[in-house]
Amino acid sequence: MTSTRISHVQAVEEALRGFFDERRQEAAAIAPVCAEAVTDLESCVLRGGKRVRPVFAWLGWLGAGGEEHGADAGPLRRVGAALELFHASALIHDDVIDASATRRGAPAVQVLYAGRHRSRCWNGNAELFGTGAAILLGDLAQNWADDLLHSSGLSARALARVAPVWSAQRAEVLHGQLLDVTAEVRGAEDIDTPLRVNEYKTASYTVARPLHIGAAVADADPHLIAAYRAFGHDIGVAFQLRDDLLGVFGAPEETGKPSGDDLVQGKRTMLFALALKYADEQDPDAAKFLRTRIGTPVDDDELATVRTVMTDVGAVDHIERDITRRTERALTALRTSTATAYAKDELTRLAISATQRAS
Repeated sequence: MTSTRISHVQAVEEALRGFFDERRQEAAAIAPVCAEAVTDLESCVLRGGKRVRPVFAWLGWLGAGGEEHGADAGPLRRVGAALELFHASALIHDDVIDASATRRGAPAVQVLYAGRHRSRCWNGNAELFGTGAAILLGDLAQNWADDLLHSSGLSARALARVAPVWSAQRAEVLHGQLLDVTAEVRGAEDIDTPLRVNEYKTASYTVARPLHIGAAVADADPHLIAAYRAFGHDIGVAFQLRDDLLGVFGAPEETGKPSGDDLVQGKRTMLFALALKYADEQDPDAAKFLRTRIGTPVDDDELATVRTVMTDVGAVDHIERDITRRTERALTALRTSTATAYAKDELTRLAISATQRAS
C-alpha cells in the first residue's frame, strides 16, 4: 500500500474514532448500556478490515480530477467513514442471517451479546437477545452511515450528485442479500443466481458504487463513470469469487472464519454451483455427496473430500480462469478510461491485491 493511500486510510479511521467518541457521549447520556453498544460497534468497525471502499471512493475522486489537498479532501474522508459504517451494518446483519459465530477472528455481534446475557445472568433467552441486539447495532450503523454522509461537509451540489448513488447502493445490497437467502432455502443450483448475488451483494457496494460516489463528488463525466462501473463490476465479482474459494480452501487464521463455513451455512456460491454442474456430468456419486453436505456440519475428512471433488471436476480451475478473465477485462476498461495516471496505477494495484488475496 502506498504511503498516500495509507495516509487516507488513517484519516478515515481517525474520522471514525472522532465520530464514535461524539456518539458515545450522546449515548452515555441515555444509559450506560447504550454507551457500551457504541464501543462494541466501534470495535466491530475498527477491528481489522482493508478499508477498500473508502479507498475506491477516494481513487474514483482523484481519478476524476479531485485534488488531494483540495476543499473536498476532508469531506471525502467522512464519506469514506460512512462507507465503512455501511459495510459494518451489512456484516453484522449478514452474520445474524448466516448464524456466523465469528467475524474477523472475534465473536460475531449476536454471539458477543448472547454471551454477555449469560455472564450477567439476565432474564430470558440469551440467543434471542443476542440476535435482537445485533440487528439493532446493524441498524444503528446504517443510520449513522447516512448521518456521516449528509454531515460530511460536501457542497450541496456534490451531495445532490452523490445521494442517488448512495441510495442505489443501499437498495442493491439489500436486494442481493434477499437473493442470497432465497437461493439457500430453495436450493438453487443454477449459475445465474449466484452471479446476480455477487453483482448486487458484493460488486456494487464493494467497488462499483464507491468509485461512482468518488466520481460524483468530482462531477466526473458520464464516460468516466461508465468506465468505473465496468471496472468495478468485474473486479467486485472477481473479489467475491476469490472469497468463495477462500470460504472452502482458506486458512482460518488468515480469513478470520472457519474453513468450510460457506458450505455449512448452505451458501449457494458460484463455486458450489459449478462443482455440482461438473460433478453431475462427470461423477454422479460426487454430486450426490455435495448435495448431502451443503447446509450441514462437516468434519475435517468431509471438508477434505469436498475440496477434492471441487478440484477434480474442474470447478476450482473454472473460478480461477473467471477471476483472471474479469480482472483483465476490468484493467482494460480502466486503462482506456480518462482517469488520471495516478488513479489508474493505484486502482490496478488494488484490483490485483483484491483478486489474488489469501484472506
